[in-house]
Amino acid sequence: MPVIALLAPSDTAATVFAERHLARMRDMGALVDARFAGSAGAPLDRLGEVECLVSTWGMPRVDAAFLAAAPRLRGIFYAAGSVKGFCTPALWARGIVVSSAAPANAVPVAEYTVAVIVLWQKHFWRLMGRDHAAPRTAPGNYRRTVGLIGASLVGRETLRLLASYDMDALLSDPFVSAEEAAQLGATKVELPALMAAADVVSLHAPNLPHLRHLINADLLARMKDGALFLNTARGALVDEAALLAELRTGRISAVLDVTDPEPPAPDSPFWTLPNVIYTPHIAGSLAQECHRMADFALDELERFLAGAPLRCPVTEAMLAKMA
Repeated sequence: MPVIALLAPSDTAATVFAERHLARMRDMGALVDARFAGSAGAPLDRLGEVECLVSTWGMPRVDAAFLAAAPRLRGIFYAAGSVKGFCTPALWARGIVVSSAAPANAVPVAEYTVAVIVLWQKHFWRLMGRDHAAPRTAPGNYRRTVGLIGASLVGRETLRLLASYDMDALLSDPFVSAEEAAQLGATKVELPALMAAADVVSLHAPNLPHLRHLINADLLARMKDGALFLNTARGALVDEAALLAELRTGRISAVLDVTDPEPPAPDSPFWTLPNVIYTPHIAGSLAQECHRMADFALDELERFLAGAPLRCPVTEAMLAKMA
């Protein structure tokens, strides 16, 4: 019977894992409950016989000391998105399997994105809170153009959801061919063309150092009058000084779920500009949505124990393109 450990800070574990998840782990093997208080540090002394780890936000780095305490470790099943916080060269050198529940966390972000797109083009926020006049001036959604920057997991799920609407989708991603974009339901275009053509521009690129300020003044200046810029990715991808300069003209609007820094500085115009809606990083999994990530991680663990292929394995080579 495999030895499985639930290793995560107690507070985040309580959010992500329900009692039914603990019961499911007990059905799959001998469960070591290694939840810990955030200030106490991970109980490495309990990992000597552990073969599989299940974790979530707050997973400690798997460095040489960690691996020395877990000599039998074969797989880590992460009920959250990015694994960069805990993966180390020592982990990959040991050949440990890593799986991420990023596809599960992509679902609520895509749902948020599509909800914003649909409601924005109905002028939902303006008509609800500030201006009840001339509601028929809202453009609506029929044959409007949505431009997605990045065919990430979120970008792909957003395209899947948008397929049920009569909208036209553009996609800019250097790693996606025109044929693959068409299969995803979009037309591949270069980024400047997307910025100029889209009624809504939605950012889904990974937060990588070379992509810092990917969205710059030149690209923002290309946006249509009345267009919306939507960011659920990371604030560092946007030159926010350039974005604020465009927003101050009133020419475009923005819905920002992420900023740099996060939250915005107390004196940031993002709080007060009438054409900006800021939400505090709520697009990702919240409350019961987190259970989807736990379900995904345990599905992966079950596949691993059965010798079946994983749905979302992560390799060292993949990290260069991942958030």
